[in-house]
Amino acid sequence: MALKSTIFKASLQIADIDHGYYADHALTLARHPSETDERMMARLVALALNAHELTDTCGGDGTLAFGAGLSDPNDPDLHLTDFTGRKRLWVEVGQPEDKPLSKACSQADAVRVYAYGSAAEVWWRGIENKLTRLDKLQVWRLPTEGINALAALAERSMQLQATVLEGVLTLSGERGSVSLEPVRWR
Repeated sequence: MALKSTIFKASLQIADIDHGYYADHALTLARHPSETDERMMARLVALALNAHELTDTCGGDGTLAFGAGLSDPNDPDLHLTDFTGRKRLWVEVGQPEDKPLSKACSQADAVRVYAYGSAAEVWWRGIENKLTRLDKLQVWRLPTEGINALAALAERSMQLQATVLEGVLTLSGERGSVSLEPVRWR
């Protein structure tokens, strides 16, 4: 019998001071049986860091949603779709291969990768040269200690506040607060 995804609910209040974006998001995260709390929280971080694109890119007339993630490798971890159905932003979390990233760049206006984990630097050194022609791609590094600390905030029902100020994301909940500063690699 196949294991089912575990459903997490998050009420996320975002105050992105850097981009002038302030909104509440009621989120449902389906965590695949093989997904860790770290990866799930990295997806949540990616949403908090890119939520401003709802107004900046789509003028408020779009949908920012989690994709099928590990359940469907052809679906992004997070995507922004405008009212016409056009994919404006495609976000991957982790250490994806170059071919799916190339395909994503052909299907979306912008692609962002948020790499994390102890092997992220090794992954980046191995893939960097393969990605030089992908002008729509940005690659960001999420600090390992920050992502590991975020896993402690994971609960089946979460009330979280995200503040983005001077490039630093602070995520706070009942179990504590974690700050992390993504580093742009590309």
